[in-house]
Amino acid sequence: MKKKEQHTTGRLKKKDVRAFLIDLFAGQPGEVFTLKDLFNIIRAKNHPTKMLVVDVIDEMLEAEFLWQPSRGVYALNPDSIEDGEEDESFIGKRYVGRLEVERNYAFLNVTDRRLGRDIFIPKASLKGALNGQKAVVEIVDWPSPAKNPIGRVVDILGDSGDNTAEMHAILAEYGLPYEYPAAVTKAAERIDPGITREEIARREDFRDVLTFTIDPKDAKDFDDALSVRRLKDDLWEVGVHIADVSHYVREGDIIDREAQHRATSVYLVDRTIPMLPEHLCNFVCSLRPGEEKLCFSAIFTLDAEAKIVRWHLAHTVIRSDRRFTYEEVQPVIDKRQETTDSRELTEALRTLWHLADKLRTRRFKSGAIGFDRPEVRFEIDEKGTPLRTYIVESNESHWLIEEFMLLANRSVAESVAKCHIGTSDAIPAKGNPKVMPYRIHDVPDPEKMENLRAFTARFGYKLKTEGTKTEVSRSLNKLLADVKGKKEEALVEMVALRCMQKARYSIHNIGHYGLMFQHYTHFTSPIRRYPDTMVHRLLTHYLDGGRSVSATKYENLCEHSSEMEQLAAQAERASIKYKQVEFMGARIGEEFEGTISGVTEFGLYVECDDNHCEGLVPIRDLEGDYYEFDEKNFCLIGRRQHHRLALGDKLVIRVARANLEKRQLDYAFVRKLKSEQ
Repeated sequence: MKKKEQHTTGRLKKKDVRAFLIDLFAGQPGEVFTLKDLFNIIRAKNHPTKMLVVDVIDEMLEAEFLWQPSRGVYALNPDSIEDGEEDESFIGKRYVGRLEVERNYAFLNVTDRRLGRDIFIPKASLKGALNGQKAVVEIVDWPSPAKNPIGRVVDILGDSGDNTAEMHAILAEYGLPYEYPAAVTKAAERIDPGITREEIARREDFRDVLTFTIDPKDAKDFDDALSVRRLKDDLWEVGVHIADVSHYVREGDIIDREAQHRATSVYLVDRTIPMLPEHLCNFVCSLRPGEEKLCFSAIFTLDAEAKIVRWHLAHTVIRSDRRFTYEEVQPVIDKRQETTDSRELTEALRTLWHLADKLRTRRFKSGAIGFDRPEVRFEIDEKGTPLRTYIVESNESHWLIEEFMLLANRSVAESVAKCHIGTSDAIPAKGNPKVMPYRIHDVPDPEKMENLRAFTARFGYKLKTEGTKTEVSRSLNKLLADVKGKKEEALVEMVALRCMQKARYSIHNIGHYGLMFQHYTHFTSPIRRYPDTMVHRLLTHYLDGGRSVSATKYENLCEHSSEMEQLAAQAERASIKYKQVEFMGARIGEEFEGTISGVTEFGLYVECDDNHCEGLVPIRDLEGDYYEFDEKNFCLIGRRQHHRLALGDKLVIRVARANLEKRQLDYAFVRKLKSEQ
């Protein structure tokens, strides 16, 4: 047999040898080779090069890629051929990672740990990519004897460490789009934002009713507004006005197909990847102050206790008088100051909060569960570098908006379920409910709830896991209230959240356990959620006398929307973790005070008190003693000196390692704070 020789010049590297041997053995699965054969084929003439070949061969034996039919003879492991046949399922899949480019080939170091190995890329399939760049690679082949799949570069994201490249890599990792198709953008830009007299005549006119938006200070897409006016001394009309996206985006057009595919906007640390093109979400549909806008609105008449006297759905035209931020509204609600605009706006905000407070109190009395977890935010510079971190917590200004959105979503869902679409008729009509996407949330898993009960009992808490849904949810709320401010708060909340099912979309209405609503949908955010757009279209269709639509079609759309929502949430968390690692990576060697937020058999999770960045103190790095994990008491205990490091303890830690590729942050233990000893 004529042996294939390694035609390279210069000093060989380990990766060169590995790639060549993979190709050699995989290409000739029935052949055997001695070390002398391999030395000759690779042209390893000096001792260092021969030792390099031996090292690679040893690694291949350990990985069971090779085997020794007899002493000193090497061949492809037959088992690896059989195993490789299963790898065909990976063909066509895409992975993201960092490229290591050599002269004649490259490897993609993948981010996704599930693949478990790098992807080999021939030079002809590099698409001009350079060493160190982030790229999207598609697996095109996985020859059955080979351990590494073969891929081709699909897209080059940019240099590793570049902020946009890294954010796009996170999106690509979760299969989310990071660019907008030019044809869709152009189609959106052709949409005329003008409103004709004929269109206004077909709608209820709210342009002269006091109306405003309340949003985060950095928001650009205002998809909901509130109007309020007094009808009588004890009656108020509150309009929940939602951007009428479906007026501009027609079902099946190029914009709609792209929105349906995306299903949701994605909110990363430093950017929003919108579901709709910017021209639509930030301009045409956005309820910007001083501009006439088309809406789909739920108009409520409420008494002083925020009970619905009557309500109806209507296509409307509005003109927002003011754009508020949450930060502006909160001191007005607190009565610490008035708005800078008018006494009328001040009174309107306080009236709406009074009504929202009634709605919120009644909701929690009915058993709604209160998971109010703070959100980590970053202040970043123009290059995307994190300058500081901070926490945003919900307060009354957020709850004001939340309660009226919940009221609209619940009322719309109930009217469909009871066959009196868009009205306040309390008596269910005859016939079957028409098809509609609901937002559903199933009851917690009983086994997980029992585990939560046993877990919290260690801290002295009691939890009711049997009885009615309301009784169980009230007991859970009491638990969450009791742990507030305690050192075990974060851990108990995390375990409790894991007991909950994930909320999702479905045409099969089972109610929403977390909100304790029998009927609930998503109607209030069509700019950023596709299910809301579906709901708008179906409501309009049914109000016009249309027949029920295909259940199969809409259940499939619900499933897709649920999946995309979960992927978007995962990408958001990944971007937060990346920025935390980047932020602390610039502070290697610096010391911080922190709190033990988790204890495991492999170390301590510590969250810094001032910047909320969580990292791991590996148990192997704890010096001065041999620490063992006490699972029952959530602590590590030194075997010799009996030092105890427990959940909630205050520590001083030092930033030891920050791996941006893996999004991992390691701390070194400095000392336990004296006040906690």
